[in-house]
Amino acid sequence: MGVRVSTGFLAKVVDKASEALALPYDELQNALREESWLNVDETGHKDCGKKHWTWCFRAPKYTLFRIDPSRGSGVLREVLGEAFGGVIGADYYSAYHKYMGDCDVRMQFCFAHLIRDVRFLTTLIDKATKNYGERVLEAIKALFEVIHRRATMDPAKFQLALEDAREKVILKVRSAPARREAQNIAERFKKNATAYFEFISTPGVEPTNNLAEQAIRFVVIDRKVTQGTRGKKGCRWSERIWTTMATCAQQSRSAFGYLTQAVQAHFKGKSPPSMLPA
Repeated sequence: MGVRVSTGFLAKVVDKASEALALPYDELQNALREESWLNVDETGHKDCGKKHWTWCFRAPKYTLFRIDPSRGSGVLREVLGEAFGGVIGADYYSAYHKYMGDCDVRMQFCFAHLIRDVRFLTTLIDKATKNYGERVLEAIKALFEVIHRRATMDPAKFQLALEDAREKVILKVRSAPARREAQNIAERFKKNATAYFEFISTPGVEPTNNLAEQAIRFVVIDRKVTQGTRGKKGCRWSERIWTTMATCAQQSRSAFGYLTQAVQAHFKGKSPPSMLPA
């Protein structure tokens, strides 16, 4: 704008904008507990040089970011509660299956991460482990071939073919040789096989966690540019502006236009516009 401003003035302006976004942000956070499915991911964050985590909660029509010192299941308990009734799509990080076990929550563990781990087995020298990995990959490939034919198949036949392909994947995974790497994969399915196939019985649930990973990318870029935050106000501002930008993009809204409306409402003592989908 060609106007010289002090950093103190700029900080105050940002703080006022953050206050304007507080109510819409809290409204989204409260709405998370009512969603039928969410994709969740987390990435590292530095606040005053100390290790924190940015959590991403992606609903079908909005995305919420939360910065927290913890990467544990307690964050999920606090944000989603202990009676979350939807399905959570996530990777196989321990916080998610602990939350699932402690609170009886349904999970959809990411197939993309599973494929990556199985492909690693095919690079090992041990022949039994390598052959096991190739057999599992073949079964997974057959499963997704069925999924890709969905539009051309009768719904009843598609469901039967999908269930048959699922059982073949489970059979291949559980028929693991007595090798540590192979047994690790088999143990996952022994404990959580159902959580890899929730997408088959629940409409709208994706078999991968790509949606959350895509949503969190620009936060990773922001982290690289800014080198993190310095204090609670910085954390709250980052959470709120990231949430605003991601949600407006999902809803095909102008983030700048929304921010302008929210700040103007805040200055007039009025409630800011909601970010919840109509």
